Amino acid sequence: MATCTDALCDREDTPTYSGPEILTLSSREVYRNKWLRLREDEILRSNGQNGIYGVVDKHPGAIILPIDSGRVWLIEQFRYTIGERVLELPQGCWESETVDPEELARCELSEETGLTAAKMTHLGTLWLAYGFVCQPLHVFLATGLTSGPNDRDDEEQDLRVQSVPVAEFEEMMLDGTIRDSCTLSAWGLFQVWKSKTERGTPSVDEPQR
Repeated sequence: MATCTDALCDREDTPTYSGPEILTLSSREVYRNKWLRLREDEILRSNGQNGIYGVVDKHPGAIILPIDSGRVWLIEQFRYTIGERVLELPQGCWESETVDPEELARCELSEETGLTAAKMTHLGTLWLAYGFVCQPLHVFLATGLTSGPNDRDDEEQDLRVQSVPVAEFEEMMLDGTIRDSCTLSAWGLFQVWKSKTERGTPSVDEPQR
Protein backbone atom coordinates (compact mmCIF):
# COMPACT_ATOMS: atom_id res chain seq x y z
CA MET A 1 0.00 0.00 0.00
CA ALA A 2 1.31 3.44 -0.91
CA THR A 3 2.08 5.65 2.08
CA CYS A 4 2.44 9.39 2.45
CA THR A 5 6.02 10.52 3.17
CA ASP A 6 6.77 13.39 5.54
CA ALA A 7 8.03 15.48 2.63
CA LEU A 8 4.78 14.99 0.69
CA CYS A 9 2.56 15.68 3.69
CA ASP A 10 4.41 18.92 4.42
CA ARG A 11 3.82 20.36 0.95
CA GLU A 12 1.92 23.64 1.08
CA ASP A 13 -0.33 22.63 -1.82
CA THR A 14 -1.64 19.49 -0.07
CA PRO A 15 -5.47 19.85 -0.05
CA THR A 16 -7.11 20.32 3.32
CA TYR A 17 -10.72 19.44 4.14
CA SER A 18 -12.56 19.64 7.45
CA GLY A 19 -16.12 18.65 6.53
CA PRO A 20 -17.83 15.22 6.60
CA GLU A 21 -15.58 12.18 6.08
CA ILE A 22 -16.97 11.83 2.56
CA LEU A 23 -18.80 14.73 0.89
CA THR A 24 -21.18 14.12 -2.01
CA LEU A 25 -20.42 16.62 -4.79
CA SER A 26 -22.92 15.33 -7.34
CA SER A 27 -25.08 12.29 -8.02
CA ARG A 28 -26.47 10.79 -11.21
CA GLU A 29 -28.95 7.99 -11.65
CA VAL A 30 -27.57 5.19 -13.81
CA TYR A 31 -30.49 2.74 -13.71
CA ARG A 32 -33.85 2.25 -12.00
CA ASN A 33 -36.59 -0.35 -11.80
CA LYS A 34 -39.39 -0.93 -9.29
CA TRP A 35 -37.06 -2.80 -6.92
CA LEU A 36 -33.87 -0.71 -6.87
CA ARG A 37 -32.00 2.37 -8.03
CA LEU A 38 -28.35 2.47 -9.07
CA ARG A 39 -26.54 5.79 -8.76
CA GLU A 40 -22.98 7.01 -9.20
CA ASP A 41 -21.83 9.79 -6.90
CA GLU A 42 -18.88 12.11 -7.32
CA ILE A 43 -17.33 12.43 -3.87
CA LEU A 44 -14.67 14.34 -1.96
CA ARG A 45 -12.84 12.41 0.72
CA SER A 46 -11.58 13.95 3.97
CA ASN A 47 -8.00 13.86 2.64
CA GLY A 48 -9.02 16.17 -0.21
CA GLN A 49 -9.03 13.45 -2.88
CA ASN A 50 -11.88 13.23 -5.37
CA GLY A 51 -13.45 9.92 -6.31
CA ILE A 52 -16.61 8.12 -7.34
CA TYR A 53 -18.91 5.80 -5.41
CA GLY A 54 -21.49 3.42 -6.88
CA VAL A 55 -24.55 2.92 -4.64
CA VAL A 56 -27.58 0.63 -4.95
CA ASP A 57 -30.61 2.09 -3.15
CA LYS A 58 -33.29 -0.40 -2.08
CA HIS A 59 -36.44 -0.04 -0.02
CA PRO A 60 -36.45 -1.29 3.60
CA GLY A 61 -36.78 -5.04 3.99
CA ALA A 62 -37.61 -7.59 6.66
CA ILE A 63 -36.33 -11.05 7.52
CA ILE A 64 -38.42 -13.30 9.72
CA LEU A 65 -37.34 -16.09 12.07
CA PRO A 66 -40.42 -18.34 12.47
CA ILE A 67 -39.99 -20.69 15.44
CA ASP A 68 -42.56 -23.03 16.93
CA SER A 69 -42.27 -26.28 18.93
CA GLY A 70 -38.49 -26.32 18.53
CA ARG A 71 -38.59 -26.05 14.73
CA VAL A 72 -37.55 -23.30 12.30
CA TRP A 73 -39.43 -22.60 9.04
CA LEU A 74 -37.26 -22.07 5.96
CA ILE A 75 -37.74 -21.10 2.32
CA GLU A 76 -36.04 -22.89 -0.56
CA GLN A 77 -35.85 -20.92 -3.78
CA PHE A 78 -33.72 -20.39 -6.88
CA ARG A 79 -31.39 -17.41 -6.62
CA TYR A 80 -30.62 -16.24 -10.15
CA THR A 81 -27.43 -14.34 -9.22
CA ILE A 82 -25.62 -17.50 -8.10
CA GLY A 83 -27.55 -20.01 -10.22
CA GLU A 84 -28.51 -22.23 -7.29
CA ARG A 85 -31.46 -23.25 -5.18
CA VAL A 86 -30.81 -22.15 -1.60
CA LEU A 87 -32.32 -22.37 1.87
CA GLU A 88 -32.93 -19.19 3.83
CA LEU A 89 -35.33 -17.54 6.25
CA PRO A 90 -38.41 -15.80 4.78
CA GLN A 91 -37.47 -12.26 3.77
CA GLY A 92 -38.33 -9.51 1.33
CA CYS A 93 -39.27 -5.88 0.77
CA TRP A 94 -42.02 -3.81 -0.80
CA GLU A 95 -41.79 -1.29 -3.62
CA SER A 96 -42.26 1.55 -1.15
CA GLU A 97 -39.98 3.67 1.02
CA THR A 98 -42.50 4.18 3.83
CA VAL A 99 -43.57 0.91 5.40
CA ASP A 100 -44.40 -0.28 8.88
CA PRO A 101 -41.68 -2.87 9.62
CA GLU A 102 -43.97 -5.27 11.48
CA GLU A 103 -46.67 -5.08 8.81
CA LEU A 104 -44.02 -5.79 6.18
CA ALA A 105 -42.69 -8.76 8.17
CA ARG A 106 -46.16 -10.22 8.74
CA CYS A 107 -47.06 -9.88 5.06
CA GLU A 108 -43.81 -11.43 3.84
CA LEU A 109 -44.23 -14.35 6.26
CA SER A 110 -47.80 -14.95 5.11
CA GLU A 111 -47.10 -14.49 1.41
CA GLU A 112 -44.12 -16.85 1.31
CA THR A 113 -45.09 -19.52 3.84
CA GLY A 114 -48.80 -19.16 4.59
CA LEU A 115 -47.94 -18.73 8.27
CA THR A 116 -49.42 -16.13 10.60
CA ALA A 117 -47.82 -15.30 13.94
CA ALA A 118 -49.56 -14.59 17.23
CA LYS A 119 -46.56 -12.51 18.26
CA MET A 120 -43.85 -10.67 16.34
CA THR A 121 -40.78 -9.53 18.28
CA HIS A 122 -38.49 -6.97 16.68
CA LEU A 123 -34.92 -8.16 17.36
CA GLY A 124 -33.08 -5.33 15.62
CA THR A 125 -32.18 -3.78 12.28
CA LEU A 126 -29.26 -4.71 10.02
CA TRP A 127 -27.63 -2.91 7.09
CA LEU A 128 -27.54 -5.17 4.05
CA ALA A 129 -24.09 -5.14 2.36
CA TYR A 130 -23.52 -1.45 3.10
CA GLY A 131 -20.28 -1.38 1.13
CA PHE A 132 -22.46 -0.69 -1.91
CA VAL A 133 -26.13 -1.15 -0.93
CA CYS A 134 -28.27 1.27 1.09
CA GLN A 135 -31.01 -0.93 2.57
CA PRO A 136 -32.08 -1.48 6.19
CA LEU A 137 -33.27 -4.99 7.05
CA HIS A 138 -35.59 -5.42 10.04
CA VAL A 139 -35.25 -8.71 11.92
CA PHE A 140 -38.35 -10.24 13.52
CA LEU A 141 -38.94 -13.32 15.62
CA ALA A 142 -42.31 -14.91 14.79
CA THR A 143 -43.94 -17.19 17.39
CA GLY A 144 -47.35 -18.73 17.94
CA LEU A 145 -47.57 -19.86 14.33
CA THR A 146 -50.73 -20.86 12.46
CA SER A 147 -50.71 -22.38 8.96
CA GLY A 148 -52.81 -21.03 6.11
CA PRO A 149 -52.67 -20.41 2.33
CA ASN A 150 -49.77 -18.48 0.86
CA ASP A 151 -50.09 -15.52 -1.52
CA ARG A 152 -46.89 -15.57 -3.57
CA ASP A 153 -45.90 -13.16 -6.32
CA ASP A 154 -45.24 -14.45 -9.84
CA GLU A 155 -41.49 -14.52 -9.22
CA GLU A 156 -42.01 -16.59 -6.04
CA GLN A 157 -43.91 -19.53 -7.53
CA ASP A 158 -40.87 -21.81 -7.21
CA LEU A 159 -40.67 -21.36 -3.41
CA ARG A 160 -40.78 -24.45 -1.22
CA VAL A 161 -41.39 -24.33 2.52
CA GLN A 162 -39.92 -26.71 5.07
CA SER A 163 -39.43 -26.81 8.81
CA VAL A 164 -36.44 -28.36 10.54
CA PRO A 165 -35.45 -28.88 14.18
CA VAL A 166 -33.28 -26.11 15.64
CA ALA A 167 -30.28 -28.46 15.96
CA GLU A 168 -30.53 -29.39 12.26
CA PHE A 169 -30.90 -25.74 11.28
CA GLU A 170 -27.70 -24.90 13.15
CA GLU A 171 -25.87 -27.81 11.52
CA MET A 172 -26.98 -26.57 8.09
CA MET A 173 -25.34 -23.22 8.81
CA LEU A 174 -22.14 -24.86 10.01
CA ASP A 175 -21.79 -27.32 7.10
CA GLY A 176 -22.53 -24.71 4.41
CA THR A 177 -25.99 -25.93 3.41
CA ILE A 178 -27.27 -22.49 4.45
CA ARG A 179 -24.95 -19.66 3.38
CA ASP A 180 -27.32 -16.71 3.25
CA SER A 181 -25.66 -13.94 5.26
CA CYS A 182 -29.00 -12.42 6.30
CA THR A 183 -30.17 -15.75 7.72
CA LEU A 184 -26.92 -16.25 9.63
CA SER A 185 -27.01 -12.67 10.95
CA ALA A 186 -30.64 -12.98 12.06
CA TRP A 187 -29.86 -16.19 13.95
CA GLY A 188 -26.88 -14.56 15.66
CA LEU A 189 -29.02 -11.58 16.69
CA PHE A 190 -31.67 -13.96 18.02
CA GLN A 191 -29.09 -15.82 20.10
CA VAL A 192 -27.94 -12.56 21.72
CA TRP A 193 -31.56 -11.55 22.40
CA LYS A 194 -32.38 -15.02 23.75
CA SER A 195 -29.39 -14.98 26.09
CA LYS A 196 -30.47 -11.66 27.56
CA THR A 197 -34.11 -12.79 27.80
CA GLU A 198 -33.19 -15.96 29.65
CA ARG A 199 -31.46 -13.94 32.35
CA GLY A 200 -34.89 -12.62 33.24
CA THR A 201 -38.31 -14.10 32.59
CA PRO A 202 -38.76 -15.58 29.09
CA SER A 203 -41.69 -13.95 27.35
CA VAL A 204 -41.98 -16.04 24.19
CA ASP A 205 -42.16 -19.68 23.20
CA GLU A 206 -38.44 -20.45 23.04
CA PRO A 207 -37.21 -23.33 20.85
CA GLN A 208 -36.74 -26.56 22.77
CA ARG A 209 -33.38 -28.35 22.59
